[in-house]
Amino acid sequence: MEFNFDKYQGAGNDFVVVDDRDQKFPQDNVTLIKRLCDRHIGIGADGLILVRHAEEADFKMLYFNADGHPSSLCGNGGRCVFAFARRLNIVKDEGVFEAIDGLHHAAMVKENIVCLNMNDVAQINKNGSALFLDTGSPHHLELVDDVSKINVKEQGAQIRYGAPYFDSGANVNFIQKINSAIFKIRTYERGVEGETLACGTGAVASAIGVHYLGLTEDTSILIEAEGGDLSVEFNQNLGNYSDIKLIGPAELVFSGNFKVA
Repeated sequence: MEFNFDKYQGAGNDFVVVDDRDQKFPQDNVTLIKRLCDRHIGIGADGLILVRHAEEADFKMLYFNADGHPSSLCGNGGRCVFAFARRLNIVKDEGVFEAIDGLHHAAMVKENIVCLNMNDVAQINKNGSALFLDTGSPHHLELVDDVSKINVKEQGAQIRYGAPYFDSGANVNFIQKINSAIFKIRTYERGVEGETLACGTGAVASAIGVHYLGLTEDTSILIEAEGGDLSVEFNQNLGNYSDIKLIGPAELVFSGNFKVA
C-alpha cells in the first residue's frame, strides 16, 4: 500500500505528516514509524503525525515520537498539522483540532506562521532550583548561565531517567535569560532521546516557568531555540496561566510517498 506524506518543520522541529482519514495507516507498527523517522534509512523526522476525522472538531491529530510510540501533545507538531490541514482544505485560516489533551484552536496569522492555543496551566511544582509543569507534555525546567555550555544529551538523559521521573520520563529544558522579554532554551525530548532544534510545549513551559519564578513580568515572551524563534503569550491570575498562545513557523519542506508491504 502506498501513502503520500508531507514533511513539515517548525523552528527546526520536523515531522512526517500523513492524511489518514481513511484510517489505513498501520499505527501500531512501531518498527515502521521508527524507520520513517530515521534520518539514515527513512525520511527523517522528530515524529510522525496522522490526520484523522474528528466528531467535535475539524480533524484529529495523532502524534508519534521518533521511537515509534504514541506521545503527548507536540506544540510545533500542532502548528504544522494545522498548516497541513489548511493545505488539504480541511480548514481555512482558522480551525479547531482534537489532540490527546483535548481541543485546540489554531489560526494562520500570516503565511507559514501559525498561532496555536494551548490548555491552561494551573499547577507548577518546584523542586530545589528546578520546576516541573505540564503544558500538554511534561517538562522539567533548569535555569543555567549559558545554554551553549550544556551537554544536552548527557545532562538531559540523566534528568529524564532520574528521580522523580524514571521510566515515564519528562522533557528537559535548559533556560538562559537574555533579558526580561527574551529567553534562550535547549531541550532534551523524551521519545527522541536527544536534543531537538525546538520544542513547542517546552517553549510554553519555559515562558510560564520564568514568569512564575519572577524573572520577568512580561506576558509576551520570545523563546530562542536552536532551530528558530517561538513566541509565547499568556494571561496570569492567582497562579493560573490561561489564554496561552504558541506562535511560530509551520513550513512545508517537501512532499513524497512511501510503500508499506
